[in-house]
Amino acid sequence: MNEARAGAPDMAAAVPATASVSIGTIFVEFLVIGATSFGGVVPYLRGRLVERRGWLDDRDFVEMLSMSQSLPGLNATNMAVLLGDRLRGGLGSLAAIVAICLPSAVLMFAVGLVFREHAEILWVSAALKGVAAAAVGLILYTVIQLSEKSLDRHMDLVFVGMTVVAVNHFHLSVLWALLGVGCVAILWHRPRKAGAPS
Repeated sequence: MNEARAGAPDMAAAVPATASVSIGTIFVEFLVIGATSFGGVVPYLRGRLVERRGWLDDRDFVEMLSMSQSLPGLNATNMAVLLGDRLRGGLGSLAAIVAICLPSAVLMFAVGLVFREHAEILWVSAALKGVAAAAVGLILYTVIQLSEKSLDRHMDLVFVGMTVVAVNHFHLSVLWALLGVGCVAILWHRPRKAGAPS
């Protein structure tokens, strides 16, 4: 009995902090991400979900992002489904995906109407180029932050380089590049017996 009582606090501590997240909170959070993630959603996802909410740590975020990128569809919607399911199951996934898609659907419909009528105007073209440049900067900043916390070995950088070369130089699809490099990384990081060469 004493052992059971002693173990009770540990079991309570093991319950994730995300267990109390409501469907409404999930909806609002992904609605904000969908409405403010201009030019690239990954930095916004990390900023809101990891830094602001603490629903994920960086390692979980990278793992979930890797799954999202290796599956068909957009990273944002895949992440919404995965995290919504983790937080509140099927209803959480539904709330997250509807919320993250709703603002962009409405905004893109409006922008499409404006662009169709005014595409030849110089400032419209310049604005789009500026957004593209800003998106590259945001993604680069996020990559640097994630690599500092997730890539703790030199060989991890080699795997990153292999993936870039496979996609950029050999023009492999992202899926095949991730599968190939992922298999090599699994073999490299496999558990080894004590005293075995690494």
